[in-house]
Amino acid sequence: MKYYEVNFTICAQKMLMQDVRDVLSAMAGEAGFETFEETEEGLKGYVQQGLFDATALDELIAAFPFDGVRISYTVNEAENRDWNEQWEQEGFDPIVIGNRCIIHDGRHFGNEMPEAYEIAIEIDAHQAFGTGTHETTRMMVKSLLELPLQGKQVLDCGCGTGILGIAALKGGATRCVGYDIDEWSADNARHNAVINQVDDRFTSLLGDASLLHSMHDSFDVVLANINRNILLADMPAFKEKMAQGAILLLSGFYTADTPLLVEKAATLGLSLTGQKQEGDWACRAAA
Repeated sequence: MKYYEVNFTICAQKMLMQDVRDVLSAMAGEAGFETFEETEEGLKGYVQQGLFDATALDELIAAFPFDGVRISYTVNEAENRDWNEQWEQEGFDPIVIGNRCIIHDGRHFGNEMPEAYEIAIEIDAHQAFGTGTHETTRMMVKSLLELPLQGKQVLDCGCGTGILGIAALKGGATRCVGYDIDEWSADNARHNAVINQVDDRFTSLLGDASLLHSMHDSFDVVLANINRNILLADMPAFKEKMAQGAILLLSGFYTADTPLLVEKAATLGLSLTGQKQEGDWACRAAA
């Protein structure tokens, strides 16, 4: 998948620079940006070429809520390389969620042994989002495992590594269907299902929410850990696949964006049933 690398130059008082970076990264997320790196001049952001909206970005910068701050940017095609190469080689420390679940890379456990937990998930990530190291993934896993999953059908929208679907299956779900627009992610989710021995109940598809229109199945739990704009655009498709009494779990957005998501859900006949927050990141449940 091809990305743009956008270099933001920030002209602001030194004491304001970090606050400006934080607000800019939050606002740029509304224009499709996925990840950021701080630079001396300001900020560097990465966005999928197909999701980049220059007009929206310009409008956000024009409405930037800091007086006396100037922001400019340049856009270049990001180098097509394995961005996770070092991470893949080094792995990550085990992550414990709710004293019930441990997520590990299969390479080292430190003082945390998978056998001590009810649910152990091994993730071998190759250019795919979702290892449990990010706040949104942790909140989604915790929220998911708080649900009565026994015998449930699960849909994972934007499945990344497949971690959420695998957690659902190990928590008692009968079947999970996941999809992702990134070919690497769809393949990696299948791989992780195999190493977690749930591949007979896990289906990973390549594509976006348009895949849902050709599905005849309905699901008891629908999961979506994606950015705010995609959640808003695809929520009607999620709703169409929800069985009676189904739960929709959403994350990937900032707490400040919650009213927009709640309002959109309300137009579809869904109401807020649960919420979590880590830092500025939010996780919400609706039914």
